[in-house]
Amino acid sequence: MKAPSVGRLSERRVDELSIRDERSFRSVVLYGDLKEVLRRHRYVFRILPEGSARWDRALLLNLTFWGGAGGDVLDGPSMAADVVTHAAWHHLAAIALAPQRRRRPSVEALFLGESIASAFDIYLVGRLLRRTSRSSFLETQVPAMAEAANAAGLSKHAFQELLRDVAADPEGSFAELRALLFEVTLALFACKGAEAALAVLVRFEGHRFAPLLHHFELSNWVLYARAFARVGGRPDRDVRAIERALRKDPMPLAWLTSRWVAPALGRPRLRVAQ
Repeated sequence: MKAPSVGRLSERRVDELSIRDERSFRSVVLYGDLKEVLRRHRYVFRILPEGSARWDRALLLNLTFWGGAGGDVLDGPSMAADVVTHAAWHHLAAIALAPQRRRRPSVEALFLGESIASAFDIYLVGRLLRRTSRSSFLETQVPAMAEAANAAGLSKHAFQELLRDVAADPEGSFAELRALLFEVTLALFACKGAEAALAVLVRFEGHRFAPLLHHFELSNWVLYARAFARVGGRPDRDVRAIERALRKDPMPLAWLTSRWVAPALGRPRLRVAQ
């Protein structure tokens, strides 16, 4: 039987796409800057061809080939506003962590970029809980996080308390979750087997964001790094220096805004309120 032909993925830039939930994201000052980074850098999103355009396929391609060539894969000419921020952080990380490199990225670079992009979700949850009564991002992400937390043994009441804490301090929550994601994935990457990996998970289970770890598809991070990252040699000192700076700074998003976002927009390095 002859295999059906599959069309090529088309390309569109951020201004050529419909962005869902953007109205609620306008209360997040940094959202506009991150979108502008994608616009100015002519970042490309890829659209599945007609006849193959399904959400589950787009999800599989993004989870499996998230570090490959090209931009995020979409199932149609629209996307959620949080995809804009996720793509922008990955793009900025690629610029900052792998300048003029033609070889594979380091494990540390992959995990730092992903930890920033993924932890930004908790920042968005906190900001939107404080600023808006309705958001499709909250309507999808909060139940997904609640499901992961429940599977990890966190009660409904405890999860609600966690959300209140996140809303009270969105940037502090980002800082804690980002550091946790980076540290856990590095530790899991170094494991040789299931017992060692279990010990890692148990070691971090006292962290307040540990119940959310499985929400972030950490197995994909580790497996992708094992397949495509640069392994061996010395630790990536440049990435480690940025990691230490982010841990030390009480406002890591302001640090990233000053050193990554502002230069990408041709602005001087300034601390800005988030």
